[in-house]
Amino acid sequence: MTERTIQPGKTPGNRVLEIDPLTRVEGHGKVTIHLDADNQVSEARLHIVEFRGFERFIQGRLLWEVPVIVQRLCGICPVSHHLCAAKAMDQIVGVDQLPPTAEKMRRLMHYGQILQSNVLHFFHLASPDLLFGFDAPARQRNIFEVIKKNPELARQGVLMRQFGQEIIEATAGKKIHGTGAIPGGINKALSQETRDALLPRIDTIQAWAEGAVDLIRDYCQAHPEQIAHFANFPSNAMSLLREDGAMELYDGKLYAVDTEGQPIFSAVAPADFNQYLMEEVRSWSYMKFPFIRSLGSEQGWYRVGPLARMNTARFISTPAAQKRLLEYRHLNGGANGETNGKGMQHASLLYHWARMIEVLHCVEQIHRLLEDPDILSGELRAKGERREEGIAIIEAPRGSLFHHYRVDKNDQITYCNLIVSTTHNNSAMNRAVTEVAQRHLSGQKNITEGLLNHIEVAVRAYDPCLSCATHALGQMPLQVAMVDATGKTIQQFTRDSGHA
Repeated sequence: MTERTIQPGKTPGNRVLEIDPLTRVEGHGKVTIHLDADNQVSEARLHIVEFRGFERFIQGRLLWEVPVIVQRLCGICPVSHHLCAAKAMDQIVGVDQLPPTAEKMRRLMHYGQILQSNVLHFFHLASPDLLFGFDAPARQRNIFEVIKKNPELARQGVLMRQFGQEIIEATAGKKIHGTGAIPGGINKALSQETRDALLPRIDTIQAWAEGAVDLIRDYCQAHPEQIAHFANFPSNAMSLLREDGAMELYDGKLYAVDTEGQPIFSAVAPADFNQYLMEEVRSWSYMKFPFIRSLGSEQGWYRVGPLARMNTARFISTPAAQKRLLEYRHLNGGANGETNGKGMQHASLLYHWARMIEVLHCVEQIHRLLEDPDILSGELRAKGERREEGIAIIEAPRGSLFHHYRVDKNDQITYCNLIVSTTHNNSAMNRAVTEVAQRHLSGQKNITEGLLNHIEVAVRAYDPCLSCATHALGQMPLQVAMVDATGKTIQQFTRDSGHA
């Protein structure tokens, strides 16, 4: 249950409103909202309050262990970390091109992960707000009430996610924390028996995915004012794309566009990302704040994930999802499906619509791969000339995921830097929290639980994985205070934040 507290602020007459913990998100975080003497919101921040130092304790481990170890970052995103680490290790073992069977099995695993993760978020975490309203009683905004009120919808959500998890199990060996991807390839092909058990269900799964897109489309059409005025602000966008501009979730080049859809950078190889992106840390969060170097930290922040992918991509390569992309752009002011000008979408709630279009795309890709004979047999692993560094990028469900490693001559990790999807969205989430707080809480004498839920709805739109995002590199901001029995500070040490 979320604890809501109001505390005195630093200035007489001011108050600090705290939402701790955030609910229906993965990981631990809180929001603080500062109110002045006139009940106007002066500041609102999203705080990530847990710290997990994978970037440090992965050092010294053998490169072969990395794809298995790093997925322990999270029980929601393990496949994304597993595959991204494996792609980085491919480079270190000298493999630039996987055998067809290996690449297609990895892609099948990846599409299963995005399918199950996006379905989990939409049906279990976000749908109570959409179905019952942001102001509905807290006791109603949960998956159990969704099951009571919409049993068939809930059933479809459960079975769609189950199908995605079965795809992961078939390719990775386990539904959570599998071992399928290894440096240079995979450890097994798909059995025909398993393929034949999965394939007959795909048409039903696709029909349900189409229905989910209809559901969120109809919601957005029925609530145009809410979509237009809830955490709707212009931002840059970044994602992987194919060379022809198609949305690419597993392996592509990095592209970024500005608020009008014009290119900031294009076709950046993963190995060159440091030339285009920087990170900074701030004193009030364990999560870093990335930005585009050429624009600086004030103007260079951006969004990633489903909404950003719809803004950067020229098209989607599967027919049903492409049809829905054109519908999405047309209904939201786009002209002829273009991403520039009026076609750019900035409303945070549209993440949900974009997320379901991606689910449909993944189902179509899974269908294609299940009918591809390469997944049943073929070479599983390639070899090459050993290297010392590997940098990989993958589009995880929540957005672009970066893994960067260096390895010594003994195959031990000497350097690790992870920039996860939620970290990329950090600035955007903080802006969403501030915008919603100022719009809905400023001037309110009676701040209700329903009003506070608006803040959480804004964060949930990004489907943040706060556990994945809590990693530090270099000097983190730190403040230590020693107090006596009366609470008086007698000694204090502060280490300032700066660029990581």
